[in-house]
Amino acid sequence: MDLAARVTSGTLHGTAVALDRGRGVLILGPSGAGKSGLALRLMAYGAHLVADDRVILCERDGALIARAPDTIRGRIEARGIGVLTAEALDFARITLVTDLGQPSPERVPTPRHASFGGIVLPLISAVQHDYFAAALLNMLKTGDTP
Repeated sequence: MDLAARVTSGTLHGTAVALDRGRGVLILGPSGAGKSGLALRLMAYGAHLVADDRVILCERDGALIARAPDTIRGRIEARGIGVLTAEALDFARITLVTDLGQPSPERVPTPRHASFGGIVLPLISAVQHDYFAAALLNMLKTGDTP
């Protein structure tokens, strides 16, 4: 899946969180799909916000780097509650992508990838189970992907 076409001037509609600057997940999906909600669950498990709603992406030394536009840095929307302030990283290296707009119907799906220019990353489809955030966090911690 080539998502480069969804990037406009280096900015993508999505959310990014990371355990540290070394391992982050880019969360994609249509409006209302739950990107911020998933980010808040990951943050409750110890991840840090990088960007919510809009993510600036760039390539640095062969890695995909994410950061927030200055106007929304450290802010995340909790639907039905409002915009919250959060501790945020200035940037993070994205090592994993999930697309909430593409649910996974398979019990053990075939590995998929997303490419951003020449950078290819594992792509995890949405899973409608309570353990989804914990599984993503485990992948960030271990660097292990299907």
